[in-house]
Amino acid sequence: MIIRSVLTGLACLGFVACAGAQTPAEEAPAPTVEDVKANPDAWRAVDPNNLIILTTTKGEVVIELLPAVAEAHAEQFRAYTRNGHYDNTPFHRVIRDFMAQGGDVEQTHGRESLLEPMAGEFTFRRDPAEVAIDPIGPADSAVGGYYKGFPIETQAQFLADLSIDGLVESWIPHCKGVVSTARTDNPDSGNAQFFLMTGRAKHLDKGYTAKGRILLGQDAVDSIKLGRGDNGFPVDNPDILQKAVLVSTLPESEQPKAWVQRTNTPEWAERLEAADRTGTHICDLPAVPAVVEK
Repeated sequence: MIIRSVLTGLACLGFVACAGAQTPAEEAPAPTVEDVKANPDAWRAVDPNNLIILTTTKGEVVIELLPAVAEAHAEQFRAYTRNGHYDNTPFHRVIRDFMAQGGDVEQTHGRESLLEPMAGEFTFRRDPAEVAIDPIGPADSAVGGYYKGFPIETQAQFLADLSIDGLVESWIPHCKGVVSTARTDNPDSGNAQFFLMTGRAKHLDKGYTAKGRILLGQDAVDSIKLGRGDNGFPVDNPDILQKAVLVSTLPESEQPKAWVQRTNTPEWAERLEAADRTGTHICDLPAVPAVVEK
């Protein structure tokens, strides 16, 4: 299949908000900055160089990039954000319960604005000791879990002892809330266009480069105007990504702060053990909560 993307947005830098990309059956009260202050060891601060705020016609969306799994794609996303090429671009392809696609800077700003396409980073080689996941099931045989709050699927850890490089193949599955890269049928054609997941799409795993996840604003993404037909084209009067901001480029005094709940706590251990007993896939667990504050 061919996926192409477009998006537009900026962010209100005066908000306090919390979010998980997926919603549990019974929603607990959203955590707050006070919760972070009361138990700081249970939260991880987000690097402002991986934090991107999108202002869209549907509201703010906060994204965290994970360069450990797709370094080139994360940097390309930062570059297009820094140079303003994502500003005032439309969500030109939107399919219900699948994804909202944006970032078509070629059509919006002209071919001269494009950087070079990138080789696919569909999976990454992981050292289980250095990049340890909080697993669903026994650590040695688990094939899913969390890394820094990101959903991860992986070869079992015991295979590292059998591999030449001592590593295992891992990847971000295309769960709801994941940020991924559009491409043509050429696997090495990923560039500016991206898509924000509004449902689960297993068929994209290991074939499209996932590079981040939505920390805040999944409800805004879910409400982006749909396109026509099964392929999501065209979108009449589409929603717009009005402004994209890389937080690290703001003056330090104006940088919003963000925290992600750690998943190596007793509370999360119970959830992951329960998921193992019931055979629950990582994409079917509630998204790991985040708190964002100016």
